[in-house]
Amino acid sequence: MKSSLRHLLFATTVSLLAALPAVAADTTPAASPDFDDYVDKVRNSFDVPGIAVAVVKDGKIVLAKGYGVRDVDSGAPVTADTLFAIASNTKAFTAASLNMLADQGKLDMDDRVVDHLPWFRMSDPYITHEMRVRDLLAHRSGLSLGAGDLLYWPTTSYTNREVAERLRDVPIKGEFRAQYAYDNILFGVAQLVIEQVSGEPYDKFLQEHIWDVLGMDQTRYNSDHLKPGDEVATGYAKADGSKLEAAPRMTWSNVGGAGGIYSSVDDLSKWMNVQLNGGVVSGEGDSAKRLFSGKAQHDMWNVLTPIPTGKPPVPELAAAAPNFSGYGEGWFLSDYRGHKLVWHTGGWPGMVSRITLVPDQKIGVIVLTNAESGAAFNAVTMRALDDALGAPRTDWLDAYAKALKKSRGNADADWKKHLAARDAGAKPSLPIAAYAGTWRDAWYGDVSITLENGKPVLRFSHTADLVGDLQPWQHDTFLVRWRQRWLNADAFVTFQLDEDGKPVEATMKPASELTDFSFDFQDLKLKKVESK
Repeated sequence: MKSSLRHLLFATTVSLLAALPAVAADTTPAASPDFDDYVDKVRNSFDVPGIAVAVVKDGKIVLAKGYGVRDVDSGAPVTADTLFAIASNTKAFTAASLNMLADQGKLDMDDRVVDHLPWFRMSDPYITHEMRVRDLLAHRSGLSLGAGDLLYWPTTSYTNREVAERLRDVPIKGEFRAQYAYDNILFGVAQLVIEQVSGEPYDKFLQEHIWDVLGMDQTRYNSDHLKPGDEVATGYAKADGSKLEAAPRMTWSNVGGAGGIYSSVDDLSKWMNVQLNGGVVSGEGDSAKRLFSGKAQHDMWNVLTPIPTGKPPVPELAAAAPNFSGYGEGWFLSDYRGHKLVWHTGGWPGMVSRITLVPDQKIGVIVLTNAESGAAFNAVTMRALDDALGAPRTDWLDAYAKALKKSRGNADADWKKHLAARDAGAKPSLPIAAYAGTWRDAWYGDVSITLENGKPVLRFSHTADLVGDLQPWQHDTFLVRWRQRWLNADAFVTFQLDEDGKPVEATMKPASELTDFSFDFQDLKLKKVESK
């Protein structure tokens, strides 16, 4: 999922990983003596209540520890057993599940999706026909960034099947297999393929075939699967970008294959180790017990979709600029100091995370946080990697602080441009009541505008958290300010009038560059529904 701040910013800044001479790791400690102090400095600098970190090396857990608190009010500490929402780090579990079914001969990764889900439709018939199981995992479908995410984000009343069926009306804005554009919705389709082929609900498949096998006893499928007594972190977001407040515990049960798993660094260390061991759980040779085959491992870590590399946002991140970047099956792929990296990030209301593997050194690093700071998990990850690799010291805290400052500065400058261009005296063309009514988008559904105490209120019919007050901006454009301020997703709503001066269509777009990309308001095309 998300954002300039929750998801995309994490991925793009993390894609900055550098090509410097390779260094040996076998004689260096997993973490420097001042690592604990460093993590606490990161927490304080980026206003993160709690962080959990684990490092594995050569099949062993060499560090698993919590820092700070999992809940601000109670002061309960973060430990290696604390559960966090890992969001899009779930995608690797979905990819592994499909490959496990392929290993068993129950499907082929190059099967057409319609071979398993005959009802599956994209808005382009050619893409519908040619979409393969493997394509569901590679972000190369022709959908735009985050397309369709409003069908489940924030939590909606749609079922998984309903979300997938509505893909038939989600617009295609790119070419099939031609460029990278991150999506979540197709991982929900992948979940349905797993269920169809295995004959099991996705959560049961994960539990029986992965978590029970690896001894991941603390891992839960979604927030609604948490158990009494679970040590669960509370997530925190900065409402309006300033005040840290608790974010609600949400669920992605209708697109679970894209995100939703809760886990701890202790459990995820077992997941990293089986990945670094080529899918082998125990034993050697022909008698080895495997989670998935070596071929599956190769395919998941092979670039399917190249991602263009760019210049780092600030010079201090030059040591993190990659020679290559791409996406495989549920994993990002790039390089750092001459080593291939396999990694992913996750973004959730109040929680962000990153898992990073260095396969040739058998090193894995997991960082889980309970605040929306990609800068924090990047700074900790990079320091842990350098320690494990015995690499020269870089001030990653300073580097990511400067990158974050620049990002916020760019967003502030963009907002000032909006303010400068605004004609605050330009009133709406019509009385406010004329904009009220039901507005329908082909893929999302209905959005209503009603008057409360004479003021317009906008509601997304399937999304309880998307209720906001419409404020006139200029002419027939309004600014919707969501009542749930932790969303940080205010948007412009612009109405078009017909030749008779009646509002007949409305479009939306995020008001800030920092709005999470899963708020894909720009893809909506709302048509006025005439009352009978």
